[in-house]
Amino acid sequence: LRQICCHPGLADEKHLDKPSAKMTALFYLLDQLREANHKVLVFSQFTSMLDLIRARLVAEDRPHLLLTGQTKDRSEVVRTFHTSKDPHVFLLSLKAGGTGLNLTAASYVVLYDPWWNPAVEQQAIDRTHRIGQTKKVFAYKMICKDTIGEKILQLQDKKKGIAKECGHDEWQEGIEPTQLFVDDKEWHQAHPTGDHHGAED
Repeated sequence: LRQICCHPGLADEKHLDKPSAKMTALFYLLDQLREANHKVLVFSQFTSMLDLIRARLVAEDRPHLLLTGQTKDRSEVVRTFHTSKDPHVFLLSLKAGGTGLNLTAASYVVLYDPWWNPAVEQQAIDRTHRIGQTKKVFAYKMICKDTIGEKILQLQDKKKGIAKECGHDEWQEGIEPTQLFVDDKEWHQAHPTGDHHGAED
């Protein structure tokens, strides 16, 4: 259920060529950030989803980097991200990139799919909110309307409430993610195929 919210091709390879409202929304956001010359982190818990996003970035000749558990030279990838002047899209798996990295070159973070534990997501956002960060950090959660993604959000809210009652606030002030709700039907009505380059998956 979580995979099909990301892209229908993750649930069944026969649907890899089908359009994905969430992926269309992601690239609409990436278009705007690229025009403003911003670097952005995109997290997903599914490396197969990162592969799909990367394939489209390659097809559109966009500067990007990838870091997963299979990445051998993490420090070199991170160094490239920091030193490059290009508006890179840095694709990271939630487990491999969620801790131990300083990625202050980015001021935008996209959580492509929600995770049950809000603290894990916060750790991912914290990659940009480290010592040396001079810019305001913007974080986006991408959620499909009326799906298990919304139920995960409800569970996160309950966990955050419990944490606050216990005196452990998991969210840093000022960077709580904006939730982007994507309804497939409404999105495709507003943005028919072809309205944005690369909208067809």
